[in-house]
Amino acid sequence: VHWHLGAEHYSLGQFDETGSGPSEIAHRRKLAGKEREGFQCSLYDESDKRFTTPYNWQHCVNMEVGQTYEIHWPHSSVGACGTLNQYQTPFYDGVLCNAGNLRDDLGLWEQVGVQAQVYTIVNDEEYFYPDLISGMIVDGDFGQDIAYYTGSTTGTSRDNSICSQYTPITWQVDRSCHLISASSFDKLCADMLSMRDDMSDDLYPHGSRELVAHELTHDNQSE
Repeated sequence: VHWHLGAEHYSLGQFDETGSGPSEIAHRRKLAGKEREGFQCSLYDESDKRFTTPYNWQHCVNMEVGQTYEIHWPHSSVGACGTLNQYQTPFYDGVLCNAGNLRDDLGLWEQVGVQAQVYTIVNDEEYFYPDLISGMIVDGDFGQDIAYYTGSTTGTSRDNSICSQYTPITWQVDRSCHLISASSFDKLCADMLSMRDDMSDDLYPHGSRELVAHELTHDNQSE
């Protein structure tokens, strides 16, 4: 599990170029160690103290109340799911640690996938969720409007010129942006620190890949 500064995916009216956050782009990049920022949700309200009251982070690093983040949960039939080694940094180690067991009669997209969900962080315990470590939230409005497609791994080392070698994999992306408490993320980071593998390099937001050019996207998106 890991997350990105802003949304790597694009959802019109939910997380797009019209969204906003608590700080200017340059400052956001500084907070994230000069990582590339993604799209912002449209939920931020500077007049609402839920979006502006600082949170005393205990476990996560370079996080900000009011900011948009996209969490990714990779899943794999050739990883270590269901074992003490399921959660690893980098995530490739956990997803492909049994790559020798890849089945020739199945496509990679049938064996490796990623769930993605986008949040705006608030300092309000009404939005606490205790188990972000386990995967996408599917409850109420969470996880209801899902886009399914085949794509690749992401991050700033890939763009519209440099492709990922890990493709095609199946993506399940929640099209809606959701409010979640800062304490939910901090609990996630605490859970990550309790894993057997050292996950300290995933306690901060990674940079967001630039949006994939339309001509490079697959034509198999579905709902």
